[in-house]
Amino acid sequence: MIKQPHELALLAESGRLLAQVFAFVDTLALEGMTTLEVNERVERYITQDLDARPASKGQYGFAYVLNTSRNQVVCHGVPSASDRLQDGDIVNFDITLEKNGYIADSSKTYLIGNVRSAAKRLVETTYEAMWKGIEAVKPGSTLGDVGHAIERHARKNGYSVVRDYCGHGIGREMHEPPQVLHFGRPGTGLVLREGMVFTIEPMLNEGRAGVKTLADGWTVITRDGRLSAQFEHTVAVIATGVQVLTLRAEERGAAR
Repeated sequence: MIKQPHELALLAESGRLLAQVFAFVDTLALEGMTTLEVNERVERYITQDLDARPASKGQYGFAYVLNTSRNQVVCHGVPSASDRLQDGDIVNFDITLEKNGYIADSSKTYLIGNVRSAAKRLVETTYEAMWKGIEAVKPGSTLGDVGHAIERHARKNGYSVVRDYCGHGIGREMHEPPQVLHFGRPGTGLVLREGMVFTIEPMLNEGRAGVKTLADGWTVITRDGRLSAQFEHTVAVIATGVQVLTLRAEERGAAR
């Protein structure tokens, strides 16, 4: 569970490359593209431009390099040639990357075209909630502190937190201990120690927290059909607090 300095350096390199993947996605004219087209372009960028491996492809039998979760899809959306991004959509791209044996995991929800204000607010609040969780990370704090910070921000803004899915430890394997819940009580749960690496990836729903899985066995949607949004970073516990290993260029130096 505790990563050594050389492992943290390798994880940071994977995280740096994954941040570049999102910078690449930022350049795409997403409106009108299918989610399968996004998947194919991201795969080429990771394998050819970055000389890395898309860690999701083949994991648990998944055939693609990213999850594409649009509108009422909470997580694990499957890229499709018939799933075309349209004006007004919100869509989360969840991407993993492995370099030199170590994996980074991150996701970002994109606004496609003219998105209604209520959807924008959900996306913004989800991003803020992720950062509330990240800011709670430091040696001696607990996973309950992290989850509580996320849930408090979500509830204050009128949203529910999905409880069926959580963050996770990460390193040589995509999913390692511990589980990182996005709700909790302060002072409870695992005590954080320097060298721990895990993801924080809250999913906030516009309506109720209930979800269901579609017949494909992957796609998870809101049970009430309302919107869901997600953001994710891979973080490391360091002596001074927290290091966001997948920090994107536009986030560097931003006030939190």
